[in-house]
Amino acid sequence: MKYPYIREFSSTLVNWYYKEKRDLPWRHTTDPYKIWVSEVMLQQTRVDTVIPYYHRFINKYPTLESLAYAPQEELLKMWEGLGYYSRARNLQTGVREVVEKYNSKVPNNRHDITKLKGVGPYTAGAILSIAYNEPEHAVDGNVMRVLSRVLHIKEDIALPKTKKVFEEAVTQLIFKKDPGSFNQALMDLGAQICTPTSPKCLLCPVREYCLAFQEGKPEELPIKSKKQKNKKIKYDIYIAIDEDGKYLLQKRPSEGLLANMWEFPMIEIEKENILKSYEIFQKSYDLNITDFLNDQLLKFKHVFSHLTWEMDCHLVQVQKTSKLPKDSNFYSIDEITKLPMSVPMLRILNILK
Repeated sequence: MKYPYIREFSSTLVNWYYKEKRDLPWRHTTDPYKIWVSEVMLQQTRVDTVIPYYHRFINKYPTLESLAYAPQEELLKMWEGLGYYSRARNLQTGVREVVEKYNSKVPNNRHDITKLKGVGPYTAGAILSIAYNEPEHAVDGNVMRVLSRVLHIKEDIALPKTKKVFEEAVTQLIFKKDPGSFNQALMDLGAQICTPTSPKCLLCPVREYCLAFQEGKPEELPIKSKKQKNKKIKYDIYIAIDEDGKYLLQKRPSEGLLANMWEFPMIEIEKENILKSYEIFQKSYDLNITDFLNDQLLKFKHVFSHLTWEMDCHLVQVQKTSKLPKDSNFYSIDEITKLPMSVPMLRILNILK
């Protein structure tokens, strides 16, 4: 499909960006590695949250090589609190591929860069346009929202096939003299003005080209079918302390949600359980609970993108044995603070501190 006012829309948007762009640390570099790090961190995460993590991460791993061979436990500790930890593991794997296969040079074309672990079409387009000045699309939810309104696109953005429509649109609209600024301008417009609800149309620099604004119905777009219902899982968390004042931790499996992160033992509450959760805990870890110190130390929920953990935390005294399961042990508070833990586990740790 051919879109009208392509040149006017693109130049107006980029000129607005030059004047109004947000001052973000990754916008002071064209280093493809640093842009890559920022784009991975920004996935599903607010800009304000990412900024301090980005600074610490780049200080710790200033080069591809420094990240490629960093111990994974150290890497996860650096990522601690950002969530979606597979991003960190995939980033490291992708960076190692660049070091080993591409002589530490991030590929400058979509064909090669999308072969890297964790680099999808959006991340590839962002790196190529910002670092290499290539006119490549970088389409995410922000961009689809903006362009669905500007171009009056009514396809369901929740459907994977719809992204192709927007990628083709950006390919036509992109400001070829400065594609990186164009892609970032769409991001800023979506984040600051063309927001999901109550878009600030009167402040929009490109409203005269926006078909939804002209029809007076920008809030009706984009069209997005409802997500699947969030699954709830109930857990009893056992914060087990031994006679030396150390706490039992278990390392999660190397695959799946929160892989390789450390946690206090979690017993899923299922209706078909014959044994009580504390009996399952004792049996699983071959421990004896000698005292219930606080049967409800903390009760809270933690929401992931696809599920919710409902957690009831119990502080118990246990008698230590030498038959603990693999990847579990007792640690002091100081030792625990050096291990990578997920946000819900950090919340429990803060209570113990």
